[in-house]
Amino acid sequence: MRVANTAYYGRTDPLGAEGDFITAPEISQMFGEMVGIWLSDMWLRQRPATCHYVELGPGRGTLAADALRTMKRFGWEPSVHFVENSPAMRAKQLQAVPDATFHDNLESLPTDAPLCVVANEFFDALPVRQMVSTKVGWRELVVVQDGGSGFAATPGACVTDDLVPEQFCAAAVGSIYEICPDASSMMDQLSDRLAKQGGVMLIIDYGYTQPALGRTLQAVQSHKYADPFRNPGQVDLTAHVDFSELSNCAKNCGLMLAGPSDQGAWLSGLGIDQRAQHLAASNPDRAADITAAHNRLVEPDAMGALFKILAVYAQGWPQPEGFGL
Repeated sequence: MRVANTAYYGRTDPLGAEGDFITAPEISQMFGEMVGIWLSDMWLRQRPATCHYVELGPGRGTLAADALRTMKRFGWEPSVHFVENSPAMRAKQLQAVPDATFHDNLESLPTDAPLCVVANEFFDALPVRQMVSTKVGWRELVVVQDGGSGFAATPGACVTDDLVPEQFCAAAVGSIYEICPDASSMMDQLSDRLAKQGGVMLIIDYGYTQPALGRTLQAVQSHKYADPFRNPGQVDLTAHVDFSELSNCAKNCGLMLAGPSDQGAWLSGLGIDQRAQHLAASNPDRAADITAAHNRLVEPDAMGALFKILAVYAQGWPQPEGFGL
C-alpha cells in the first residue's frame, strides 16, 4: 500500500472533478476558513511569541491558503511548513502558498517554537496491516499475484494472535482486524513534539472512534470505488482511521484531547452556517452552489457524520472551541 500510494501521488494531481476524488477544502473555501478561525482562536488565547503552521499531505495547498488568509485577518502570519513527498503535489502547493517550506519527513520540522499541525485526510492514506481470523488462529493477510495481471490477499503463515486485542480473539472465522503502524509511529512523534514544544494538532479524517473489526481498505478511481488489488499505483488507496489509537498515542505523551467530534457538528459550532448564509447573500448568482457545498460538508448523510475531528494540544494550552465542551 505504501509503495502503491507513493507511485500514485508522485505521478500526477489526483484531486478535483477531473481527478479521482475531492476533499473538503476543494468543495468550498468555507472549510479552510473554519480551520483558520479555529487555529486563530487557539493562537489568540495562548499568544506564543512564535508559532509554526504545519500541514501533513496538504493536497493542492487549498486548505492552507484559505486558513492562512483567515489567520492574517486576526493579525497572525505564521511560517508555513508542508510535509510532502510528491513533486507533482509540491508544484501545486507552491502555486497556492509560495513561501511554504517543504519537508520529506517529520524530523526536519522546526524545534524552536510551538507547532500548529493540520492533518486533513492524511492518516487514511497510510498503509494498514490486516489480520484475519482462521480456523488455526489469526494470520496476517499478505499480497500475492492472482495468476493474472492483478493481485489478491490471502492468509500468510505467520501467527499474529498477539497483534489482536483480547476482545476480538474469539471472533468468527473470516473476521478482519486492521492496524496502521505508520499512523501510530507518526502520531507518537508529533505528540512528543507538541509535549516538548507546545502547540496543537487538528486531525480530520473518516474513521472510527473505538477499536473495531472490519475490512476498510478501499480504492477510488474517477470518483468511483475500485478494486484495491487492481492497477496498483493508478488508484487511490485508503483505509479508515482508528481515532482511538491516535488518541492513545497523544495521551501517552501527556497531551490533552478534544473530540473526536463529527465534522458537521464541529463546523457548525465554529460558524460555518452563518458564513454560508453571508456568502450566499453576497453572491446571489452562486447561492445554490454555496448552499450545496455547505450541505455536503455538514449534513450527516454526506460528509458531516462520516468525517471526524480530533484535536490534541499541549498542557497549558487553552481548551479548543467547536467540540461542544
